Amino acid sequence: MRDSYNKISKILRVSPELLLNLDQKMSAISGQEGVIDDIAQQNDILVSRTLTEMGLSVDSSAEEVYGALIRNLMHLDEYLYKALDKPDLSKMSVACGKLCEMALRVFNPPKGLFIKKEKVAELLEKFPPDNMLYHFGYANSRELIEKEGFSSVVSALRFTQNQEWMHKFFDTAYQGLTPDDFEERDVELKVLETKWLGVAEKFLEKKYHNISHLKEYGIIFIIPLPIDTPGETTRMFTLILHYLHEVPFYAGLFRRFMYDKDFIAKLQSLLRGDVSDRPLPDGKKISWRVVQRYLAKDDENDFRLMEQHVNPEADHWFRAENDLGRLSRMLGNNEERFSLGYWTGLDFVGNFFKDKNGKEKLVSFALIDLIMSLVKKSQIKYLYHQQEAMWNKMFSEYLGRETMNRMIEENIIKGFIEL
Repeated sequence: MRDSYNKISKILRVSPELLLNLDQKMSAISGQEGVIDDIAQQNDILVSRTLTEMGLSVDSSAEEVYGALIRNLMHLDEYLYKALDKPDLSKMSVACGKLCEMALRVFNPPKGLFIKKEKVAELLEKFPPDNMLYHFGYANSRELIEKEGFSSVVSALRFTQNQEWMHKFFDTAYQGLTPDDFEERDVELKVLETKWLGVAEKFLEKKYHNISHLKEYGIIFIIPLPIDTPGETTRMFTLILHYLHEVPFYAGLFRRFMYDKDFIAKLQSLLRGDVSDRPLPDGKKISWRVVQRYLAKDDENDFRLMEQHVNPEADHWFRAENDLGRLSRMLGNNEERFSLGYWTGLDFVGNFFKDKNGKEKLVSFALIDLIMSLVKKSQIKYLYHQQEAMWNKMFSEYLGRETMNRMIEENIIKGFIEL
């Protein structure tokens, strides 16, 4: 067994035998030989280059490597905060300013297919969001939307209504939707007014993320929490870029399926982020599972992570990190270009280093893993973005990234790509 199989299988937490069998079958299909060797070599080169730039080596400890990566990230975060005119979210509900301006300059998403606003208003009349109505003292949903604005109201459903209401709205209200209830419109990037902070704190028991999205409405929304944590600017900006890619991706899927007889079932499956838990098809064909969300958030030992799979979320991050590279060329001098473009191409990169106790630890070089580790301020070292990116990298090396994305779209409902 070659070292490359042992190395990559260890990073991905699968057996070298699984990787060897997969490589043999994928090589026969694609005509691409030595893919695992190439990925291992690329990983080693990028690890070595990054360590050298940080004044470290492969013999450095896991703590030293992780600490140096985090320091580089903090340098990036400080620079980005200044480059975006020190965003103060409490003053950006009317005009989002340079935060949104630069994100949309780097990647301006195409129009998407979303539920019509008047249809959503009609559904909210039938299923009134009682918590929100009570909080503001409005008589009905139409008055709520007229006074508070469509984008703010539908964004706030996420953090004002309980799970029971959300499930009922999602499962029941959407059942009657038809293709005529959808329209093409721009993706909207919305910073909520500060009064929504109080609403969120009233109804949410646990700490919440300050940025999320609504695929079926085409809205990316930001709750105006203070930016007072190292890494927060970078986390927020890269999440915006990620969602600017993710929302049109799902809009394209809505468009693909909208005239199917089972469109609503497919729409709801996509919004839930369903991942099949059936075994991979056992036949002559080689199959890859389509995993449309990060399963490791809920269970890092989910069996579906221990087999070949592709993940569209990881591709959205791949694109967002490339966007950072473009932003670096827009912003100026060499040092600035280094601090932003530095992370491009590291999404799949990771390596094992011995910790202070002599145990081997995997350190992810992926920007988003490091951001989440920094912002969360915990001992947890996030790894799953890097591992998912490596699976995507592998499929792309065999058949190409465009083919991977096309096959994901074609098979996301079925849950498997069969080759």
